[in-house]
Amino acid sequence: MAQLYFYYSSMNAGKSTHLLQSSYNYNERGLKTVLFTAQIDDRYAKGKVTSRLGINSDAHLFAQETDLLTEITAIKNETKIACVLIDEAQFLTKAQVKQLTDIVDNLNIPVLAYGIRTDFLGQTFTGSAALLAWADKLVELKTICHCGRKANFVIRLNSDGKAATGGEQVEVGGNERYQAVCREHFKEYVPLA
Repeated sequence: MAQLYFYYSSMNAGKSTHLLQSSYNYNERGLKTVLFTAQIDDRYAKGKVTSRLGINSDAHLFAQETDLLTEITAIKNETKIACVLIDEAQFLTKAQVKQLTDIVDNLNIPVLAYGIRTDFLGQTFTGSAALLAWADKLVELKTICHCGRKANFVIRLNSDGKAATGGEQVEVGGNERYQAVCREHFKEYVPLA
């Protein structure tokens, strides 16, 4: 029976690497995977899931208006799909997460979604909130703060290298813009609301 998995963490925990490894494992056994990544994430090449380790794979793009159920159904009508993998799942809409549950429940295709749980102000992303509520399995991928504790928050750095305490929820960036930190250090930089 297929299930919906949500692999979540702060930045730099290896989400994309884990996704690519999972896809490789399926493909090595002759099983087809379908990868999606957020159209908004333009840090690397468009239409690629890319790991900081330097590995990547082609992927379909999703935007807020993308109907994932329709796209996966169309691909399934052409070829057998063993698994769907979603990178940058925090950018999914609530409706798209519902579509992922339909892919699992109605098409019997497992879905592995990977994303950040909270933004730079400690607020849950829409896609992450829906996945936390509706996924069959929740898996935390861990990374560490500069102090050595588990990092479960992310801070956004402003142009002065200080922690930002306001701004739009979505600003795509990598290590030059974001840092993974533990809760204690997060609270030093950004007061919990």
